Amino acid sequence: MDGLRIGQVAKQAGVGVETIRFYERKGLIEEPPRRDSGYRQYAEGAVSRIRFIRRTRELGFTLKEIRELLNLRVDADASLGDVRRRSEAKLLEIEGKIADLRRMKRALAELTARCCGEGPIGECPILEALYGEPGS
Repeated sequence: MDGLRIGQVAKQAGVGVETIRFYERKGLIEEPPRRDSGYRQYAEGAVSRIRFIRRTRELGFTLKEIRELLNLRVDADASLGDVRRRSEAKLLEIEGKIADLRRMKRALAELTARCCGEGPIGECPILEALYGEPGS
């Protein structure tokens, strides 16, 4: 019985061996049968599935969301709209994170502008503002 060993799958999918084991533990990929030698024996489809998981992770999807997307692919009752709604929800989440990062950047820039970069640490306007001490 031919199949791929875990190292081969990892290399082709662009992930580490431990990542594959992690995905198995999380139920994102099935644990494959083992050869008589004890080595895992993966089917060719495992590489595509792991690439899918890796790409969706790169787009910010959680493991739960990835599991839902994987389930949609095999659900005969699922529609393109189901996938699109999940994609739109992720976009909204990312836009919220970007807005939060912009607020954080503005606040940090304002704090940094208060500091001349010289003098004793006890008079640091950045630390005073973060501690909420007078003068902030």
